[in-house]
Amino acid sequence: MSAETGLAETVLSALEEFDTPTVCNVIELWNLRPRNTGYMNRSIRACFPKFPPMVGYASTATFRSMGPPRGGDAYAGLNAVVEEFDPLPGPPIVVYQDLDDPTAAATFGEVMCTTFQAFGAKGLITSGTGRDLDEVEALGFPVFTNGTVCAHGYCHFVSVGTPVTVGGIVIYPGDLLHGDLNGVTTIPHEIATEVPEACKEFKMAEDFVLNYLKAGNVTPPGLTDARNECTQAIEKLGERLRG
Repeated sequence: MSAETGLAETVLSALEEFDTPTVCNVIELWNLRPRNTGYMNRSIRACFPKFPPMVGYASTATFRSMGPPRGGDAYAGLNAVVEEFDPLPGPPIVVYQDLDDPTAAATFGEVMCTTFQAFGAKGLITSGTGRDLDEVEALGFPVFTNGTVCAHGYCHFVSVGTPVTVGGIVIYPGDLLHGDLNGVTTIPHEIATEVPEACKEFKMAEDFVLNYLKAGNVTPPGLTDARNECTQAIEKLGERLRG
């Protein structure tokens, strides 16, 4: 599976059925990357934790608001951002790297999010801050930020369609992203089609422990047996996926 071909809508919908921690657990089974890489750190948080999981392809830009752009207005570059949506293999997720440190002003608000949603974006992730959260929540548009600021300053885009650093990892245009109230992870393209079914099996394995604990009359030996069943099922799943 390549970034150019993208995933079928059925696969994207299936990925939305699972929380991001389960997706992370399953990705680990392939041993494609170290377990402490590929996901964003605690600086990136969901503004609307009750929203369902978000899945899409990264459309990247760098942002600055401390000073005015050398040319154009405060929203210079907005058209260039939405023009980057078309080459993506599926629904976009806008990913901003705020170049100001510390953040000087909000990187998005109601108008910007409404614009992105109208052009098909599924959500937005920024290393900076946002505003107009009540209005953006009413749009049903997931946003992930490092906080909030009430003003937009001299907001403008410095570059579009380049790799960005957000949440401690580098995000490339076209990266497949999965995010919910727990955080955001990338999904390697080469395994993406297999992840939903693997998530189902992983959760079934976890049920050995959860069902035992919920049944009552628990004992340490009983917990050990349930954990062993869970571990064996996950190990078999990993062997099959890697095989």
